[in-house]
Amino acid sequence: MQNTSFRSFAERAGRWSLSVLVVLGVLWACQVQSSTEAAPRTPAARGPLDAEESNNVSVFRKASPSVVNITTLAVQRDFFSMNVQQVPRGTGTGFVWDERGYIVTNFHVVQEANAARVTLADQTTHRAQLVGVFPDRDIAVLKIDAPKGKLPPLALGTSRDLVVGQKVYAIGNPFGLDQTLTTGIVSALNREIDSVNQRTIRGVIQTDAAINPGNSGGPLLDSAGRVIGVNTAIYSPSGGSAGIGFAIPIDEVNRIVPRLIRDGRMVRPALGVAVGPEGMTRALGLPEGVPLVQVQRGGAAAAAGLKPFTRGDGGGIVAGDVITAVNDEPVKDFDGLLTALERFQPGDKVSLSVWREGRTRKQQVTLGASDE
Repeated sequence: MQNTSFRSFAERAGRWSLSVLVVLGVLWACQVQSSTEAAPRTPAARGPLDAEESNNVSVFRKASPSVVNITTLAVQRDFFSMNVQQVPRGTGTGFVWDERGYIVTNFHVVQEANAARVTLADQTTHRAQLVGVFPDRDIAVLKIDAPKGKLPPLALGTSRDLVVGQKVYAIGNPFGLDQTLTTGIVSALNREIDSVNQRTIRGVIQTDAAINPGNSGGPLLDSAGRVIGVNTAIYSPSGGSAGIGFAIPIDEVNRIVPRLIRDGRMVRPALGVAVGPEGMTRALGLPEGVPLVQVQRGGAAAAAGLKPFTRGDGGGIVAGDVITAVNDEPVKDFDGLLTALERFQPGDKVSLSVWREGRTRKQQVTLGASDE
């Protein structure tokens, strides 16, 4: 009876050992198979970049050292200690205008800030001095003190010969992510947008290159890497890029920036007039233009003999002048008149088309100066 039990135990032990060996064999086979499946694959060789990709890389490498990150600062008083300190307020983009350290950006990037810092492509940060602003065109100029070797200016292109469909690049710092490149095309030309002070900015470039918060003030480039605009706004219900971005044309920027550097402000050429309210031309049956209701004594308009609309002794309206064009360029309202005059300097002579009592004449005027 003992021998039978021993044999039974031995048989069970043998079967158990065999089962263990089978399980271990299966585990070993699975491990070998798993190890084989997890081995790195050999990368496939690729050819050279195509022409479009190569140009994308070339434009970015050439232009990115000139694009900067702007951090604006605001003064804040600590609630407990009552100590005043500067804290980050927001970020934006700018680009190097010249080797003297002038940086171009949007006015709304630095608006209401107490100070600003500029971070260059090599990640060095410099205190910025505000040189001048022109809110009417959302342009601001800063200056930093940095070695010339760190300040490569971007090449400037032109915006007057742009065509819808040509390729463009935007470089900026969307959402604080610096040195970001996006590509697109010129989607439309001669758009109009409102500046921060509700002046109309005309001739604006529309693009589908992705522009997001933080891109403001950065350059819009053509396929040759030249600046053709300054990215300034987006149209988006969500606040992110919806494929509709706007840039101030570089021809306009190149007209404004040197004057901000020279004068610290935009000295606007002036006629020395006050104009009638919107709707006055329609109410009086006047031609489309800018009716004058006041002519400043000693001003440019007075010297040229322009006269305002006035009230007669009997309360009736005495006809005055309506400016309908500047150098044969029609003006429809006061905003259009300001835009036309801003292309000139104080002291320049312009030809005004002036309507009075059914007749239009040409009047030469030497422009005065005003910083209003």
